[in-house]
Amino acid sequence: GTGSNILSALQDLFWLLKSKAEKQLQIISVLQWVLTFLIMGIACTLILMYILCTDCWAIAALYLAWLVFDWNTPKKGGRRSQWVRNWTIWRYFRDYFPIRLVKTHNLLTTRNYIFGYHPHGIMGLGAFCNFSTEATGVSQKFPGIRPYLATLAGNFRMPILRDYLMSGGICPVNRDSIDYILSKNGSGNAIIIVVGGAAESLNCTPGKNSVTLKNRKGFVKLALRHGADLVPVYSFGENEVYKQVIFEEGSWGRWVQKKFQKHIGFAPCIFHGRGLFSSNTWGLLPYSKPITTVVGEPITIPKIDNPSQKDVDFYHSIYVDSLIKLFDKYKSKFGLPETEVLEVN
Repeated sequence: GTGSNILSALQDLFWLLKSKAEKQLQIISVLQWVLTFLIMGIACTLILMYILCTDCWAIAALYLAWLVFDWNTPKKGGRRSQWVRNWTIWRYFRDYFPIRLVKTHNLLTTRNYIFGYHPHGIMGLGAFCNFSTEATGVSQKFPGIRPYLATLAGNFRMPILRDYLMSGGICPVNRDSIDYILSKNGSGNAIIIVVGGAAESLNCTPGKNSVTLKNRKGFVKLALRHGADLVPVYSFGENEVYKQVIFEEGSWGRWVQKKFQKHIGFAPCIFHGRGLFSSNTWGLLPYSKPITTVVGEPITIPKIDNPSQKDVDFYHSIYVDSLIKLFDKYKSKFGLPETEVLEVN
């Protein structure tokens, strides 16, 4: 009687404490990634400059020498680390939202692929978790396929940050890097390109499903030049984890954002999530909303060394249709009404 009641109470207390501890670990795992996304590059650059002015300058000088020697590595497939990709912290990161990867078709290891990831969201959280870590089991779901998440080339000019990104299999989203992976790295490669980029991030807001795609055809041309199959990918919930101020076209705010996008490569967004200690306050932490990334059916692409605009337009239209069909097929399964329409801009 009394003994069993005490034991039951202790078990309940243990599970309560364990649940709270796991939630705190999830918050810490997401916070470290957000801070990495926002400030790690600048912070590491400033720290390196400071060390150069101290008695430990030799350490910084050695790293800078290594940086010069290793400068082109990101353009040649990078330097991924399975150890980093399998860190336990990424599983806590996954469970915070949670994030889920859905496979709809098998991928042949004898082919190369370009995944078009939609939508961008504020930080591309689903793209990172699913393809730059093993938290959602991408290697088990697509055995023999090596995913490379492509991001701004400017990130790879930042000391330390560049090495951290490469360890997760992240590469620069430029022609040199993509050409190398698709032509000199064998088969079974999948480059994930967030097609909408910075322009798409300016319009992301909860409850809105829209993609910037109509005039984004460079990835199709690359696919044709290398004979890499195109794979549409839609991430349901990517736009739900942050709220942002949307500036109207023609406003001073949108003008500033577009200037940054044009000259620097990213667009500064005014956004917020939840606070560190309470979901009812504003902060940098994303809201814990589910993100489900669905990888669609590959579109077979022929190899054309010099594709014409007609070729590009033809396969681009097939890709757009495939993305819309993917969205329509799975939207009701992941919380959207049947009447929801994907807006293609």
